[in-house]
Amino acid sequence: MLIIFDCDGVLVDSEPLAARVLERYLRDLDYPLIVEESAHGRFLGFTLQNVRRDLEVETGTALPDDFEEELRRRDQIAFEGDLTAIPGVAEVVANLSHAYCIASSGPPAKIRNSLTLTGLLEQFDPHLFSAHDPGVAKGKPAPDLFLYAAQSMGVDAADCLVIEDSVAGVTAGKAAKMRTLGFNGGGHCGPGYGDMLMDAGADGVFSDMRELPKLL
Repeated sequence: MLIIFDCDGVLVDSEPLAARVLERYLRDLDYPLIVEESAHGRFLGFTLQNVRRDLEVETGTALPDDFEEELRRRDQIAFEGDLTAIPGVAEVVANLSHAYCIASSGPPAKIRNSLTLTGLLEQFDPHLFSAHDPGVAKGKPAPDLFLYAAQSMGVDAADCLVIEDSVAGVTAGKAAKMRTLGFNGGGHCGPGYGDMLMDAGADGVFSDMRELPKLL
């Protein structure tokens, strides 16, 4: 079996930081739509290109040409100061008897940076797959990224387990015909979050990464 981990919100507790950064950036731009931190979940699991598209379609207002670059720069600053690993991840991964990898919507440099800051890079490198990789036509909620990761690791989709924290990710995992568990232990997961992942098709949910071994 191959375990495919999402990164943000599953391995690193980045989503609350990213939500604050996006909200502040849009306010700095005087953008007509301000995305409150509590509403940030609508963008979980999506690439920044898709975030840009949705914002511009909703408001009819263009974002700056360097929107993605500037948002990543601001994320980097926030992550360097406050990013932490999800509790229990390092210990659980160190004791896994199954193959595992990462499949994330973020660009490769962002994935590596987050793992480096939280001390997780050595445990996952080089099995890091991104929606920005040439072999991925469409990002989540399309299944392409997970199918690409499985193919690259030499494992059939039916023998994969996806760990995801977003509706887009759960949808992608199920579209890839993979068993998919929803993780609702990140700092962005409030009451009812697990129910939302189940409604999206998750085969089960859990809130403590240390519960993973018994779910395998």
